[in-house]
Amino acid sequence: MGELTGRDFLKEVDFTPEEWMHLVDLAGELKAARREGREERRLVGKNLALIFEKGSTRTRAAFEIAAQHQGAFTTYLDSSGSHIGSKESPADTARVLERMYDGIEFRGSRQDVIEALAENASVPVWNGLTDDWHPTQSLCDAFTMLESAGRPASEISFAYLGDCRFNMGNSLLTMGAMMGMDVRLISPELFAPSPELVESAREIAETTGARITVSDDLEAVRGADFVHTDVWVSMGEPKGVWAERCRILAPYRVTPRVMRMAGGDAKFMHCLPAFHDLETSTARLVHDLTGMRELEVSHDVFESEASIVFDQAENRLHTIKAVMVATLS
Repeated sequence: MGELTGRDFLKEVDFTPEEWMHLVDLAGELKAARREGREERRLVGKNLALIFEKGSTRTRAAFEIAAQHQGAFTTYLDSSGSHIGSKESPADTARVLERMYDGIEFRGSRQDVIEALAENASVPVWNGLTDDWHPTQSLCDAFTMLESAGRPASEISFAYLGDCRFNMGNSLLTMGAMMGMDVRLISPELFAPSPELVESAREIAETTGARITVSDDLEAVRGADFVHTDVWVSMGEPKGVWAERCRILAPYRVTPRVMRMAGGDAKFMHCLPAFHDLETSTARLVHDLTGMRELEVSHDVFESEASIVFDQAENRLHTIKAVMVATLS
C-alpha cells in the first residue's frame, strides 16, 4: 500500500497491473471489514475536496460515505460553488486547494483539467469521471466481476455493447487488458474505440495474456460471462444528435436475445443511470424524439435475475474507499 501513497488516480494506464490488482484486493478487504464490523478508520482528520462540474449520484455518494466511514471530512463544490474554469484556472485552483485539503476529486468533461489539477497539486487527485476516462467505475467493475464470478481474472470474459468511443469504452478496454481478461467491445464501426487505444490495449495484452476483440458483429458476445452497456445520450449534448445515434445503436441494445447469446449464466452490468423505461424526464424526451421506450437495455434484462447492477453500484463505495485509503494512508 505504501507504494501508492501520494499517487494520483487519473486513468488506468498510470498503474501497473499489479498495482491495479492491489486496489481490487484492498476493496475486497475493506468491504469485508465493513460488513464484519471491524473496519479501521485510516483517514481520521483528513479533509477532501470534491469538485463536481458534472452531477452525480453514485460517485458523490461513494466518495462522501467512504470518507465518513474512514473518519475524513468532505467539501462538495459543484459548478456554481467553485470558480474552476470560469474565474480561476485549474492550476490556480489546485494550488489553493492543496493548502487546505489532503485530497482532491474532480468529475467533469475535460481530461486536461484533471491533469492540470494533478500537475499543480501536491496532494492526490482522483478522477470521478471525464469524457475520456472513468477509472473509479472500471475499478468497481473489475471488483464486481471477480466477486461475482469467483474465478481469476484470466478466466473471465466480458462484452461491452453500444457507444465504445468515450470514457466507459476506453476504461473497460484498458482495464480488461491490464487484468488479462477476455475483452470484447461491440459497436457499429462509427462508434468503435480509437485505433490508438485499441493498439495500446493490445500492447498491454502481450504482457498480461488478455484477449482483445473489437467488432461490429453481435456474434462476438457469445460465451461472455458479463455483458456491459452504458447510456447512448447525455444531457450535455445537443438533442439534434440523439435520434440518429439511437437509430444506429438500436441493434446493439442488450435484450433477452443478447443475454441468451452470451449464455445462461451471463450477468448484466451497467454503470447507471440506465434508460430502460419511461420513468425519467430524459427517457421521455428521447421517446418523444425517437419513439423508443427502451434505449441501451431492455426493461426485462434490467430487472432480470441476471442483472447485478445494484451490487455494482454498491461496489463504487468499496472501490473508491480503496483508492482513498491506498493513496492517503
